[in-house]
Amino acid sequence: MVGCRAAGPGTPARTVASFFNKYEGRPGFKTMDWSADLLERLALVKAAKLLGGSDLTDGITGIRSAKVISFAPTTGSARDLAEQGLRQEASGILVGEKYTPLSGAGFGGSDYSVSTRGSGDKVSEFAALGTLPDVADSFVLVSVQGNFTSAQVAALSKYLPQLVQATSK
Repeated sequence: MVGCRAAGPGTPARTVASFFNKYEGRPGFKTMDWSADLLERLALVKAAKLLGGSDLTDGITGIRSAKVISFAPTTGSARDLAEQGLRQEASGILVGEKYTPLSGAGFGGSDYSVSTRGSGDKVSEFAALGTLPDVADSFVLVSVQGNFTSAQVAALSKYLPQLVQATSK
């Protein structure tokens, strides 16, 4: 576990929040907060297309806060940052903070790996690691806090790539 946390440039972040603080505003990084209104609009459209979309809509209403940091290398030094272990640093944080990988990650063809924290079927937060579509050496970390069931997290996870893509432009 210590080896994982040693990855990344400089002093490794120790929490998800410190990871956001460490990289926010650096070249190639974009940080955004997702508002409940945005998420509800997107979820209602998707839920209307699905039979039994209640896990998705219930998951949306359970969100207290959601934040995304994405990285697309724009310079040579930014590419170096990706090679220095950005994804490994974030993965190490999730292990260190005792997030549990959600079985069946990669929902809906997504290449996002989702990990949760909570007790039993009650999830208080989840994090997802992935990439931006068609962007080499990119990185995305999504951090969501709220009150969820595992089924709600699974439903929300299916749409993470589309949400990230829609909001990172």
